[in-house]
Amino acid sequence: MFTAPPPTRPLQFASDNYSGICPEALDYFLKANQGDVPAYGDDEWTQKASDAFRNIFEIDCEVFFVFNGTAANSLTLASLCQSYHSVICHELAHVETDECGAPEFASNGSKLLLAQGDNGKLDPADVERLITKRTDIHYPKPKVISLTQATEVGTLYTTDELAALSGLARHHGLKVHMDGARFANALVASGKTPAELTWQAGVDVLCCCGTKNGMGIGEAILFFDKALAADFAYRCKQAGQLCSKMRFISAPWLGLLETGAWLRNAEHANRMAAYLEQQLGQIPELKILFPRQANGVFVQMPQLLIDELYRRGWKFYTFIGSDGARLMCGWNTTIEAIDELVADIRDAVC
Repeated sequence: MFTAPPPTRPLQFASDNYSGICPEALDYFLKANQGDVPAYGDDEWTQKASDAFRNIFEIDCEVFFVFNGTAANSLTLASLCQSYHSVICHELAHVETDECGAPEFASNGSKLLLAQGDNGKLDPADVERLITKRTDIHYPKPKVISLTQATEVGTLYTTDELAALSGLARHHGLKVHMDGARFANALVASGKTPAELTWQAGVDVLCCCGTKNGMGIGEAILFFDKALAADFAYRCKQAGQLCSKMRFISAPWLGLLETGAWLRNAEHANRMAAYLEQQLGQIPELKILFPRQANGVFVQMPQLLIDELYRRGWKFYTFIGSDGARLMCGWNTTIEAIDELVADIRDAVC
């Protein structure tokens, strides 16, 4: 018997990757599509975008552009490690749970050591336990602390927490990598400057948000310690991440940075998530699982409700436990879409 597919909806809450390209990024993309320009990043758009990052972050950093976040994280970690090294990350970190072993693959075997911590944040005591657990030659030598800002459960590291982890890293001779897939969301929520939330707090390398912040494709990698970027361009080329028409990645970045859209987009997404949290908090059958500090709301709901929402055409992920749903807001999320989702939830639990 034929079963009709679930209805389609114009806006969804599964991921901020679902959204289209924001107007500012698209405008600069089209502006870059004029005539011939040098390839492989030797163009004016790429130089201007790189300089914009240096200006915004208040430091003469090395800037690279790659196609996606998995490549950004994996190639960065590979550049910081030898194959016999290890990377300490949270047990929920994206590099551990959602990158198909890419960090290990890119680094020819650097091992991920999993630390614990409440609300998705690394516990310095547990990090130090892993660093000092063993020092013999039979154990992969810890080399990098990798942290996510905002975390995989939508929480934020404060500058003091970042400084504590960075201080721990320095004490033991480790480097600090920040997965900033939602860095802009963390930035506007924190009230800090980009410099304060990164290199001034001891971060060595930032993989910065692009696609989740309104671009169609592309992430930026910022090496605040320029010495760590030695030969990184060769690593990008070897991995198939050197875009020949680089301007089509860098120009949209310039559009976000030059117009301030990267912060406006993040602020809007955070504000929509705050509204969503407020609405869901009024439904007794639901429970908010983690503090909402950026653009994601994690909520516990009965499996029957999850199934019914899926049947009605809503899309969201449930990877935080069997009954934990992640609802993400993006630059294009509307109050109307949230109200429609909340109305369906209220109707389904009645």
